Amino acid sequence: MVPSFLSLRLSCLGLWASGLILVLGFLKLIRLLLRRQRLAKAMGNFPGPPTHWLFGHALEIQQTGSLDKVVSWAHQFPYAHPLWFGQFVGFLNIYEPDYAKAVYSRGDPKAPDVYDFFLQWIGRGLLVLEGPKWFQHRKLLTPGFHYDVLKPYVALFAESTRVMLDKWEEKAQEGKSFDIFCDVGHMALNTLMKCTFGRGDTSLGHRDSSYYLAVSDLTLLMQQRLVSFHYHNDFIYWLTPHGRRFLRACQVAHDHTDQVIRERKAALQDEKVRKKIQNRRHLDFLDILLGARGR
Repeated sequence: MVPSFLSLRLSCLGLWASGLILVLGFLKLIRLLLRRQRLAKAMGNFPGPPTHWLFGHALEIQQTGSLDKVVSWAHQFPYAHPLWFGQFVGFLNIYEPDYAKAVYSRGDPKAPDVYDFFLQWIGRGLLVLEGPKWFQHRKLLTPGFHYDVLKPYVALFAESTRVMLDKWEEKAQEGKSFDIFCDVGHMALNTLMKCTFGRGDTSLGHRDSSYYLAVSDLTLLMQQRLVSFHYHNDFIYWLTPHGRRFLRACQVAHDHTDQVIRERKAALQDEKVRKKIQNRRHLDFLDILLGARGR
């Protein structure tokens, strides 16, 4: 039998824990409401489609199809319009170049609540950083964005695009319509692999195939999470099959990039290999990063 004083202490501990959870939940709610107020005020001057009181535009997009619905709204609101996924995550869809110039020149802070969805995949890198740390990392990458460095990549873009167009020519000969979404995504990822890691379809092994599939999976899961407002909460999302699938795909992507980096570092220890890489017509992004870190 549990002593009475111990039972009393456990009861008090339970009350304190419940009180703490309530306070933290209340603070989180206040934070979300303030965020909602700031977003609504910022986008209040832009007309847009009516929103559901709980789902925002997410329910309508899921029922109609995201692309078809957004295209119809673009015709209805040709300059810009708000887009809400739930009540606390909102975007401003901009279609007019002058509007885009005015908005992007403001220098507003990044939206942490949205970028937090990506952290398990991309980590706290240049995309999500701000302030002095962003400038420090950006300075390290400056050589990689020089015009003379980027110019040779155009040939890689053209090569990947040519491969995709050749596939479309073969499909078009059948005289039937076909879905280009996967082909465009594969072309973009193939180009990224060539420019970043120096490898693409020409050196595609089993491990690289897994990386392609993992990135495709992560992209689709991210889109699904954005339009499903009940997935915006991390605790709920990681308990779902989609959340666990996301974490597995992240692990595959991370294992691949870690292995490529280890292999490149090991190769650069060889003087002949290092000179061969430095004398190439263009360096891939990984070589630039490793060179910046080594200086």
